[in-house]
Amino acid sequence: MINQEEENKELGRRYRALLRVSKTVDKKEDKIKIRKAFDVAIEAHKDMRRKSGEPYVYHPIEVARIVSEEIGLGTTSIVCALLHDTVEDTEMTLDDIERMFGLKERKIIDGLTKISGVVDHSVSMQAENFRKILLTLSDDVRVILIKLADRLHNMRTLDAMRRDKQLKIASETIFLYAPLAHRLGLYALKTELEDLSLKYTDPEIYTEITNKLQKSKAVRTRFVNQFSLPIKNELKEQGFNFSVKARTKSVYSIYNKIKTKNVKYEEIYDVFAIRVILDTPPEKEKSICWNTYSIVTDFYQPNPDRLRDWVSTPKGNGYESLHTTVMSPGGKWVEVQIRSKRMDEIAEKGYAAHWKYKEGSEESKFDNWIDKIRELLENPDLNAVDFIDDFKLNLFSEEIFIFTPTGEIKNLPKGASALDFAFEIHTEVGYHCMGAKVNHKLVPLSTGLNSGDQVEIITSKKQKPNESWLEYVISGKAKSKIKSALKENKRRLAKEGKLGFEKWLKKHKINNTDHNIKQLLSFFRLPSLYEMHYQFEVGKLKLNKIAELKIEGGLILRKETEHKPKDDFIEQLKKKGTKEEMLVIGENMDHFEYKISPCCNPIPGDEVFGFITIKEGIKIHKTNCPNAVQLMSNYAYRVVKARWTSQQQIAFLAGIKITGIDDVGLVNNVTRVISEELNVNMRSISFDSQDGVFEGIVMLYVHDTKHLRHLKAKLKLIKGVINVSRIDG
Repeated sequence: MINQEEENKELGRRYRALLRVSKTVDKKEDKIKIRKAFDVAIEAHKDMRRKSGEPYVYHPIEVARIVSEEIGLGTTSIVCALLHDTVEDTEMTLDDIERMFGLKERKIIDGLTKISGVVDHSVSMQAENFRKILLTLSDDVRVILIKLADRLHNMRTLDAMRRDKQLKIASETIFLYAPLAHRLGLYALKTELEDLSLKYTDPEIYTEITNKLQKSKAVRTRFVNQFSLPIKNELKEQGFNFSVKARTKSVYSIYNKIKTKNVKYEEIYDVFAIRVILDTPPEKEKSICWNTYSIVTDFYQPNPDRLRDWVSTPKGNGYESLHTTVMSPGGKWVEVQIRSKRMDEIAEKGYAAHWKYKEGSEESKFDNWIDKIRELLENPDLNAVDFIDDFKLNLFSEEIFIFTPTGEIKNLPKGASALDFAFEIHTEVGYHCMGAKVNHKLVPLSTGLNSGDQVEIITSKKQKPNESWLEYVISGKAKSKIKSALKENKRRLAKEGKLGFEKWLKKHKINNTDHNIKQLLSFFRLPSLYEMHYQFEVGKLKLNKIAELKIEGGLILRKETEHKPKDDFIEQLKKKGTKEEMLVIGENMDHFEYKISPCCNPIPGDEVFGFITIKEGIKIHKTNCPNAVQLMSNYAYRVVKARWTSQQQIAFLAGIKITGIDDVGLVNNVTRVISEELNVNMRSISFDSQDGVFEGIVMLYVHDTKHLRHLKAKLKLIKGVINVSRIDG
């Protein structure tokens, strides 16, 4: 039963809370505008409910709150956030918005409406739709900021969704929205989006890390207080205005480190960092940050390899800070971040904070980034998935700074080559790049660059891009330009090949008809006439094989082909359900033929999904497979539900990694426990010992995850074994 009175009270509370956090709203007319938008939203959504059962209007109110409190935007954005779903979901039109609020609001809501049809909860966002989102970015960045707030609130309330939808939305969030928040400098938003995504894609690991962080919280707090005491005293002594806080590494960052560095939680030394925030006028920021650095290093020994100076050269997303890692009295490395209040606000709130400080150089950095996106968007040759891949290259990349011969600085992604740099200067310079001089030394195109290198590009009019260039570059701009040039070149060759091919047909008395062309395409196994013309021109067609064809009166006679089954993919795959089947697939949970994907080797008990491949039928992946995020984000329409049913005594291949202290008979003990005590069959076993430490990889057959957990627990009890973990692939 809906309690209208209670809901009205709740709306009043939420309205007051919104005004309370809207620090930028102080004029009376702004408050009137927000109240009007609030009332319009309530009226427009009055009959709508969310999946959780609460009134739908709570959602736009919460989005407005995130926009104001967590991103720091002003009245226009708050109004647009309150109304962001009205044109999409209710009777209201853009004309109504313009009449009631103004042209600026109309444009932003138009941008949001264009993309909200694209990104609804039920379907995951495909690459083509993401391109549309970015088109609106170049009009008004507030569209994207409100969209990010909308996504954050959806992620916070994802519990009410079905499991398969949770997975699709979480994958899409980690694949695109989190990198976008990162690139816009919204650190706090990016972190929460990543953590919430992990909560749904890998709930077990998320809970495990969260619990460990919770348990060690008191110890951390004590350590931070002791560690920062001498620094605080000295800063006070010198008359600085400052605050010190501890920043704990996010759950997702810890998970990433465990995965990429292959370490245990206990081995991660930078679970937290100490942040010193100085209240100082902009003109003194740099000197005061370095002054603080010298105070920190007076008390604690720094690691010279771990100094990061983003105060002198800020990151491309505007991040400024001085990072150093020092040794604490307890023998632990601790990261100390030193920054001004302005830098801290920009690091947390990104470009919304930049506007507040209105510094020309920062504005232009952001404009440069948007210009790069625009350039990618305007490349008509890139298909949408290529576009996403190239775009993501520019999103998450760490940066290096390269100098031109005249001393100008260019930002490039870490790992960029001399060829990337050539394209960064100008597309034409890239196309005709022959080599480069790095720090006055001649080097090949593929040479990787380091921060601080000075690079001069050598060009030649005769030089043209070729396929191998794609292996030398990592920046989105260079990749997309090279692909364009290669396509253009292929078009030209195919055009020339067409004339030659038609002459060849005449010579062999073959009529140029649709029937004959189809026969030749099938004979040479080619997808299109365009491809045939191109391969003819570059000499790849095996023309002497023509003798195998039967030609009468200019007509190629059809070969008897095998009868192909119906094209309906699902019908081909469907087979009679048998009792031995362990996996059910699709909305109706039917039995289909499937293959286990080798990239993650799922076994019964793992949470899985099916992916319809083009040539190999349905492949089963774990939901936390390294490739899952990309598959669910780019090809959601090919993802099908799957789950294990009754566990039969069928064995599945799984891999485990064992590390420990080398001991006489240790390998013998490991194999004895596996084969004798637990009756598990091994497919392969390899052990490697170095300086008293051994590492073993065992591939064995288990029934399900429970069976595997039991096996791991038994192996951990063996004397000398330190860690046992499951490996994918």
